[in-house]
Parts: sequence; structure tokens; C-alpha cells
Amino acid sequence: MNEQHPFETLFPERILDAVESRGYCCDRRILALNSYENRVYQVGIEDGEPLIAKFYRPERWSREQILEEHSFALELAEHDVSVIAPLPGEDGATLFDHQGFSVALFPRRGGHPPELDNEAHLRVLGRHLAMLHNVGGIRAFEHRPTLDVRSYGHDSVAWVTEHFVPPDLREAWTTLTRDLLAALDSIFDNLEDVSWIRTHGDCHPGNLLWRDPVPWFIDLDDARMAPAVQDLFMLLSGDRLERTRQINTILDGYSGFRAFNTQELRLPEALRTLRMLYFSAWIGRRWHDPAFPRAFPWFDSPRYWGDMILDLRTQMAELNEPALEIY
Repeated sequence: MNEQHPFETLFPERILDAVESRGYCCDRRILALNSYENRVYQVGIEDGEPLIAKFYRPERWSREQILEEHSFALELAEHDVSVIAPLPGEDGATLFDHQGFSVALFPRRGGHPPELDNEAHLRVLGRHLAMLHNVGGIRAFEHRPTLDVRSYGHDSVAWVTEHFVPPDLREAWTTLTRDLLAALDSIFDNLEDVSWIRTHGDCHPGNLLWRDPVPWFIDLDDARMAPAVQDLFMLLSGDRLERTRQINTILDGYSGFRAFNTQELRLPEALRTLRMLYFSAWIGRRWHDPAFPRAFPWFDSPRYWGDMILDLRTQMAELNEPALEIY
């Protein structure tokens, strides 16, 4: 019999008990929000605005790493960066333990994802990302990881090759990923004068709440040391012409608040490739969590890995393209 996953024990009473242990009176309304890595709930509060309760995945981050995430969010808020930071309790702590879980509470903010085909939105995003990076560049993380090809690329490929890639696709997969990783190693090894700073780390539209005229950054769970472009490349999509237009519009806003190192324009597709490799390993490493087979039923199928090989071949071609150009 399979051992029950810890998140399967998060019954409503346990969620309510955790929130009420911090001095709040819940009205018993609970709404599960879209999160797979952790479990996140909107909880109604008597005579007050609902709160967001985040239950961290056990054994993913150390306590020091979570507290460093919280400290970064609070530092950003102190510098007027629009980030949703954790709420300190009466004891001043932003992280507390409840029945085996590390838990944090956040204020609720409404909003919708930014419109990435809207140049005004992109320009505003550029300004706010520059403000975030100005704070991120003040000091380095001590406990949180650094983005690198080894952990995101090599380790991910090795893991999925051993556990999930179908035998009849393994030769094609192994040959392709060997060449991809060599290309990625070369790109990162030949960077000069590129600084690694504290970044949001997972700045895709789902982690942005647009409330005119301000984008609010949410969920710094993947904050890490990385080049600044780590927080820009997930806002780029479409063909090369479209991505060029988008990055120029973003940097039009960004450059008014912070200088951007144009050497980093070699990195968007390299970072996208690393994200694709890491994403597959992320799903595979979480396969014992029942939420993952339910959410990603196509993952453990030959078709997924065949399509992945085709997508990575496209990425290999992208890695050989010149860097995006600034007008």
C-alpha cells in the first residue's frame, strides 16, 4: 500500500485550525487556488477580508530558505515594489509551523494577468521589474539556490532519462539532450560581466496580478540568484520578430530605472530550454503526489516524450540564432 502523501491530509479543519492559530476567526469559507508545488487556499475571515494561506511542500525548502524568500518580499515592499508580502503575526514571524507543515499567510489581492500583446502593459512591467532588480542587486541570497546549467539542465535530463523516457525514444532523447546541454554549457561559460542578482525566478503571467495601472508580483517561491533576464524571458513569445518587439518595449520601460546588460540578450532561449528540461523533471519528481497524475495525465506517455523531442529540436535551432536586437 502506498504511503499517503502529506498534502492528502490537508482537510478543511486542519486548514482552518492553522489560520485560527494566528488569532484570526474564520468564517469557514475555503477556496483552493491553483498551485501544485505547494497548497494555497483563500480562507474567509469573520468581519474582514479573506486571507491567503500557503502550506509549503514538506522537505522542498529549508526553513532558512523560506525565511529568505519572506525577507526578500518584505524588503521589496519597503522599497515600494508592488509585491504581495507575507503577513507577520503578533510575534513578528511570517512563517509558522502547524501539524507538520510550514505555513505563511498573505493578504488577498484581486487582479488579472497582464496583456502581453499590450505595449503599455509591457512598458509598465519593464519599469516595475527594474525596481525589483534594483532591490535584488543590493545583496546576494545566502541560502537560496543559484540558477545554473548543472541543476536545471544536466540533473534534470539524467533524472527523467532514468525514470520516464520510453526505451524506444531513449537514443534520440539522449543524443539530442547531450548536444543541447553542450550548447547551454558553452553559452553560460562564455558570459562576461553578467551579474547574478536576487530575482523573482518564476515571473510568468500567472504570477502577476494586473490592477490598473500596477502589476503586483506574487509567489516568490522560486526566487533565486540569476541574471536579470530570468525575470524577462517568460514575458516573450511568438516568432523572432514578435519577441524582438516585446523585449524592446519591456526594456524601454526598464532602462528608465535600471541599466540592462545587453549581453543577457543571448540568454532568453537558453533559459527557456533549461525551463523546459527542468519542468519535465519537476513533474516526474512529484509523480508520487496524487495531484500530479491528475493534473498532468499526458506526462507518462510516449506521445509526450515524442513531442518533447520535437520541441527541443526547435530550441536547438533557436540557440544557434543571433541574440535579440535592441532598436
